[in-house]
Amino acid sequence: MQDADKVPYVHGLNDLCRCDLIYKYVQYCSMTNRIVPENTVRQGLRDDIFVQDPYACYTQWHSQASPIFWEEYGFWCVLSYNAVNSALRDRRFARLPPPGMPGKAIPEHLSSFAAAEEFSLLCMEPPGHTRLRKLVNRAFVSRQIGRMEPVVNAMANACIDKFVASKNVELLEHFATPIPLNAITRLLGVPESAGPQLVTWSHAMVKVYTLTQTHDEEVLANQAAADFQAFLRDVIVQKRKAPGEDLLSHMLSMRDDAQPITDEEIISVAILLLNAGHEATVHQLGNAVLTLLKKYPPDDRKTLLHALADNEQADAIVAECLRYAAPLHLFTRYAQEDVTIGEGINIARGEEVGLLLAAANRCPQRFEQPDKFIPERDDAAHLSLGAGIHYCVGAHLSKLELRVALQVLFKRLPNLALVDEPQYQNAFHFHGLAELQVQW
Repeated sequence: MQDADKVPYVHGLNDLCRCDLIYKYVQYCSMTNRIVPENTVRQGLRDDIFVQDPYACYTQWHSQASPIFWEEYGFWCVLSYNAVNSALRDRRFARLPPPGMPGKAIPEHLSSFAAAEEFSLLCMEPPGHTRLRKLVNRAFVSRQIGRMEPVVNAMANACIDKFVASKNVELLEHFATPIPLNAITRLLGVPESAGPQLVTWSHAMVKVYTLTQTHDEEVLANQAAADFQAFLRDVIVQKRKAPGEDLLSHMLSMRDDAQPITDEEIISVAILLLNAGHEATVHQLGNAVLTLLKKYPPDDRKTLLHALADNEQADAIVAECLRYAAPLHLFTRYAQEDVTIGEGINIARGEEVGLLLAAANRCPQRFEQPDKFIPERDDAAHLSLGAGIHYCVGAHLSKLELRVALQVLFKRLPNLALVDEPQYQNAFHFHGLAELQVQW
C-alpha cells in the first residue's frame, strides 16, 4: 500500500482537505489491495492549463475506460452522460452519508457556515428534503416566475444605459452580476440596497464549495455565513410585522400538514438561492456571452440576432450554452449501499463518488460533435441544472434570466466584440471567467 506521505500534494488545498484526501485514498487502496487503482488520472485542481480548458482533459478521459479514479480528489468519478444522469436519479446515491455513518467532521472555524447549510436543499435527503422542497416549489409557483421577465428586461436595459456611451466595459461586474442579483433580491423581498453586501457574502461562502479553499478563506466564509444569517433574521422579523408579495413572506405564511417551516429552514433556502443561483447564473451568463461572441463574430452576427429575436430559438441557444459551457462541473454523492459502477468498479457503502456534469455534457456517446456549439442540434440535452430530486429549484428563473439578458445585450449592442482573450478564474469546480472585457 502506498504511504500517505507519498500521495501527491495538491497545491492550494488546506491541511484539513489534504488529510481527508489522503485518508480516503489510503482507505480505498487498503480496501481494494491496490497500490494505484485502475483508470487512475492525476490532474491538479490548480493547474492553470486544466483550469483554462478542462474539456481537453474530459475528451481524453472519455477515450479511456469509464469511470475514472481522480487521484487528487481520492474518489471515483463518472463522466458519461448516461452514467451521470443515472447517478443523479439513483436513490442508491445521495448527498448525505448513509444512515449510521457520520459525515465529515465540521471544524469549529466553520460552525456558522455549517449552520447556514443545515437545511440547504442540496444537503438534505428525503423525507426532510421532500417536505421542504414541496414548500419551496409552492412558493416559486405562487410567485409565477414568468412575471419576472419585464423586471429582468428592465434591469438589463438599465445596466446597458449606464455604460453604453463608453464603448467598452467589463461585462461580468456591470451586466452579468447585477441582473440575477436584482432578480433574486426582488423575489426574496430583501432591500435592493443590500445587494452589494449579499454579493460579498456570497463570493466568500462559495469558495468553500470549490474544495480548494485555504484556511483563511474558510474563516472568511464562516464570518460571511454568520453575517448573512443575522441579516436574514432581521428581515424575517420585519416580514412578520409587514408581509409583502415576496418569497420570504410567502414561506413564512406556509404550513405543512405535519409542521410549519422554521426560520432556520427559510434562512438556509434563502442563502442557497442567492449563493447557488446567483453565482451560477453570473458565470453561466459570462460563459454564454463568450461562447456567442466566438461562434458569431460581428461580421456574422445577423444569424444570432435573428435567432435571439424568437423566444423559442433563444431558448434553444440558452440550452446549448448550458450544455456547452456549464459553470458547475462537479457534484458528489455518497453510496447508500455497496454499488458496482462501470465495468466491475465496486463502490463501498459510504464512499463518495464524483459526478462530472460538464464532462457528461460533452459525452461523445450521447452527442454528435459534442465539442461544437450547435443550438439547433437534434440531440439537445444537458445536466448543468442537475436531475432527479435535486434538480435546480431555480431552473426556470435562471433560464429566463439568461434568455432575456442575451436578447437585450445583443439587440442593444449588435457589434459587441472581445477586447482580448479572457481567462477563467483559477477555481474548480466553478468554471467562470475572471473578467470579460468587451467593446462595440
